[in-house]
Amino acid sequence: MFRITKFLHEIDSPTPVGLHRNPPGPVVIWNLTRRCNLTCKHCYALAVDKHFPGELTTDETFHVLDELKAFRVPAVILSGGEPLLRDDIHQIGARAKAMGFYTALSTNGTLIGPDDIQEIEDIGYDYIGISIDGLRETHDRFRRLDGAFDASMKAIRLCVERGLKVGLRFTMTQDNVDELDGVMDLLDAEGVERFYFSHLNYAGRGNHNRRDDAFFAMTRTAMTKLFERCWGYIQAGQTKEFVSGNNDADGVFMLKWIEQNFPEHAQHMHDKLVQWGGNASGVNVANIDNIGDVHPDTMWWHHTLGNVRVRPFGDIWSDTSDPLMAGLKAFPRSVKGRCAVCAHFDICGGNTRVRAEQITGDPWAEDPGCYLDDAELGIDPGTVDRVALTSYSKIKTVEPAL
Repeated sequence: MFRITKFLHEIDSPTPVGLHRNPPGPVVIWNLTRRCNLTCKHCYALAVDKHFPGELTTDETFHVLDELKAFRVPAVILSGGEPLLRDDIHQIGARAKAMGFYTALSTNGTLIGPDDIQEIEDIGYDYIGISIDGLRETHDRFRRLDGAFDASMKAIRLCVERGLKVGLRFTMTQDNVDELDGVMDLLDAEGVERFYFSHLNYAGRGNHNRRDDAFFAMTRTAMTKLFERCWGYIQAGQTKEFVSGNNDADGVFMLKWIEQNFPEHAQHMHDKLVQWGGNASGVNVANIDNIGDVHPDTMWWHHTLGNVRVRPFGDIWSDTSDPLMAGLKAFPRSVKGRCAVCAHFDICGGNTRVRAEQITGDPWAEDPGCYLDDAELGIDPGTVDRVALTSYSKIKTVEPAL
């Protein structure tokens, strides 16, 4: 995750540059169920509205929470599928909050009504993230359900009315890029505090539909809009948090934006971005799926490190006998292609390894989703061929089974 607002605040309120530090334990994104009432075009979990056998029981989730606490995990994000389809979701949320975790709920929002919103308020979730992938027609097409937009917006309004911290999540593709401005306008119109911009990552249906990924020029325009919108809020003294995810090249692109617009702050911003260090999969971000399998992050369901029914989470996460985990935890990571010769590798950390694997079959190849050109990356033009983005092929890609 790239915290746009936090970094742009360095322009008017610079903070000291420190060492690159890792938290005591990773943030855990926990897919408590794979069942979902929607079948979204970009779902990494290939979620559908059916029963998936073998999902962790309530008691098992409580036991895992104890293990996460012992391993000093600071935050859990309760997700799905659609987590509200679990009858015990609020028991799990309440337990996590009582144990002192930063506890977030990641939902499509369509199932939140008066009863649920009361329980959500009573539990005191630190954050509720609700996906909005365009305005009404586009969102409903993206989510494959008529009325999904209105149901999700109703949930957002219920959260705002109760004073809960709620944010919009927007995943950009060629299909919805023209509605980015309209979705960001909802922040003011609805009183929403947070905007999460997700690049399309290549897992599950997002991998199947990767031909719809935004062109690099679209991505550059979108990120510029985010920076400008966020900076406008900062100048106006308004509290709106902007973050992006699934493409750590955003940090390098911000540096280029700072060099153009605030050159006197460029060196400080560079140093802060190096301190951040980019991609954190397998290090500061972890995933537990619905049956207890542990993965380097949510996009790696085809690569399992262990299962919490068999081994404690901390033992699984600390084990570097798995070559993928050893490579992800290496600092710096050993990567190839354009990433290996990039002048800003220390900012993005090699970006998203799963995208490299899905396109090339090699998790240590360059990330073909990097949208900066050779000159911006300090690469002599023509010295390294760029890996081309290709359409989905069952033969060349890997994914979890239904």
